[in-house]
Amino acid sequence: MEETIHNDPGNIPDPDAPVDIEGAFEDSQVQGVLDKLDRELVGLASVKTKIRETAALLLVDRVRREVGLASASPSLHMSFTGNPGTGKTTVAMRMAEILHRLGYVRKGHLVAVTRDDLVGQYIGHTAPKTKEVLKKAMGGVLFIDEAYYLYRQENERDYGSEAIEILLQVMENQREDLVVIFAGYADRMEEFFRSNPGMSSRIAHHLDFPDYSDGELMEIASLMLGEQQYRLSEEADRTFREYIARRRGRPNFANARSIRNALDRARLRQASRLFENRGSGLTKRDLATIEAEDFLASRVFENDGESS
Repeated sequence: MEETIHNDPGNIPDPDAPVDIEGAFEDSQVQGVLDKLDRELVGLASVKTKIRETAALLLVDRVRREVGLASASPSLHMSFTGNPGTGKTTVAMRMAEILHRLGYVRKGHLVAVTRDDLVGQYIGHTAPKTKEVLKKAMGGVLFIDEAYYLYRQENERDYGSEAIEILLQVMENQREDLVVIFAGYADRMEEFFRSNPGMSSRIAHHLDFPDYSDGELMEIASLMLGEQQYRLSEEADRTFREYIARRRGRPNFANARSIRNALDRARLRQASRLFENRGSGLTKRDLATIEAEDFLASRVFENDGESS
């Protein structure tokens, strides 16, 4: 027979006193940030769930402090893995807002950097550069894109290891006022953490950002077009769906980023087409409509052309 363990709440003053988590949630205005994240990003259900779970943890910790219960600041340093254009920077921005609204960091701003912002080219340059970036990021979130470039195992004279050591110290000693997010391709990030076990042990949360499906990319395109008051004609809609199917199989496809670039080029072609026909009784609908021909001019529709 298994023994049931009952924790004694005797050391908790007035353990049956009611607490108002709902009120604390409303006061934090975090729901507005979560709603914004849903509006901004299509799909990413698992990522959004993780963000909500993190918000819930911080909210409950906040309420625990308010009612006199022990509450240790959790480590929230993160790893975002995925291909370009999958929403990593946007999620980092919203994460910074949530952390600020729940009192985890003072400012809630995002500082996005790469290796070049942290690592110097000469002896003595790296430490000042890294410390200056950390100073700017303090009170918010430091987002390091393609973080694996900090570590170059093949080059013994590389100064990236110095930046890593400084980051490790700050991540451990000032985690109450700074969250560091490392981002990049999944396989290379895994290798980076294997090569830097001290870094890996400080990362509490790993979020994977999957590629978007064709349907999700069309939904993203619709959101982008709606923001700028454009629409696709029926034929353009069919053509763009074919464009997506072709483009995602070509080199350097970057998910939502490639969709935005494709729409920008289509708008350019539409504007040129309208200008050439400026004397033919154009309407407001013409200004707002992208036609199939605005996509068909892309090299993606050439059998052996490069992506565009």
